[in-house]
Amino acid sequence: MKKQSKNVIWWCLWFVFALALAAYFSWQLFLKKEKTAFLIGEASHGHFQIEMACETCHTSPFGGKDILQEACENCHAEDLELAHDSHPKKKFTDPRNADSIKILDARYCISCHTEHQMEQTRAMGVTLPDDYCFHCHVDIGEERESHKDLAFDSCASAGCHNFHDNRALYESFLVENANQDWIKTIVALPLVNATSIKNTETKPALTLDEAVAPSAHMNEDILHDWEMSAHAQAGINCEGCHSTSQSQSNKVHQNNKKTNDIWIEKPGIETCKQCHQQEVATFKQGKHGMRLADEVSHPLSAVKPADSPSSASLQFHENALQKHQSCTACHSAHRFDREFAAVDACLGCHDDEHSQAFEASPHGQIWQHAIATNADTGGLVSCASCHMPRGIEKSGGETIVSVNHNQNFNLRPNEKMLRSVCMNCHGLGFAINALADEGLIRNNFSGKPSVDIPSIEWALKRENR
Repeated sequence: MKKQSKNVIWWCLWFVFALALAAYFSWQLFLKKEKTAFLIGEASHGHFQIEMACETCHTSPFGGKDILQEACENCHAEDLELAHDSHPKKKFTDPRNADSIKILDARYCISCHTEHQMEQTRAMGVTLPDDYCFHCHVDIGEERESHKDLAFDSCASAGCHNFHDNRALYESFLVENANQDWIKTIVALPLVNATSIKNTETKPALTLDEAVAPSAHMNEDILHDWEMSAHAQAGINCEGCHSTSQSQSNKVHQNNKKTNDIWIEKPGIETCKQCHQQEVATFKQGKHGMRLADEVSHPLSAVKPADSPSSASLQFHENALQKHQSCTACHSAHRFDREFAAVDACLGCHDDEHSQAFEASPHGQIWQHAIATNADTGGLVSCASCHMPRGIEKSGGETIVSVNHNQNFNLRPNEKMLRSVCMNCHGLGFAINALADEGLIRNNFSGKPSVDIPSIEWALKRENR
């Protein structure tokens, strides 16, 4: 009898414990915004900003890797297309390559990039051993004289090959750009033009008297900054950003004409998007704004918060840790100074060795001299010119120049910078060596490369054999 009573007590305790546990997790799941209790492991450097946006990747509790693959493609398909992906999914769904799937099932991103396993995550978020190239391309080491003595795990780390994006390292490209001088005649890229800005009309520049804003918001410093800005030159007045009316946002109001619009104290990114669609779109693709992307389902609030340095793994200044990223975080409100945004805004947050070395580097010295003498900075190197390069494209017979605000676009692997940035000023051989020199990168390219990547030499030998 005593034993039965004791068992009943234990069962009751277990029931109460299970009920309490169920109540706790139900509260975590349905009521609490922060859901760290369900995080199975730290996310990689590419996804840590959205590690609590579980539904962005795990759109269904069922479906397995096919559901995850769909989530990967929702965010990264465009990047892979632009990169001319050298290992596209169709290559592995081709029956002729069925044997390759047995070695590496590259039909699925998670075969190489398994999240929440930081203990085995390395560069580029890869969770495979570094010799993954060798298993499919063992014949290269046997057939090519130049590759016979290379380490089996050096394919992706020697400045030669990238799994997805090999545009800057194709043999034909290497041969075409061989024997170039280390520095070229520098030609400044054109500035961003009005063609890249949507919903704009040709309007005369405005004066302070023509700026419309309630008197309570008038401030001489603000108005002076605005008068010197590109907005004033383009005829965009205060209501263009601070008014709730979409139809009135880009119209000129003369003589302080009153409207029924509601004054917006601090316009957000959606206001900027009315005119700067491309800039906002690429901003949301990068580390600064990825939490705001349409694909991201973030649980912390109905209005998704932009990222702040406090959640990042890089080194930042202490006073910048809580500074949320937005258009005005870099461009500042009202002045929208491009030169400030190109360097000072970056160095105001980033405190890593590479960033710290910019001002003392040759690039930084030339930049500072140009600023001090009010010279044109169009052809000079800034943080933005490398990490947010200007792109030029033709559309409808017009040349469109715009800034790619996705600072990840050419950051990893860094060989992607060769075409879009480095070769604007430097020869291919010098640029390849510079980007392979980790010490040179840390001191922000103060000096010449101390490594020699022989890929151009090998390509020329194969071309002339």
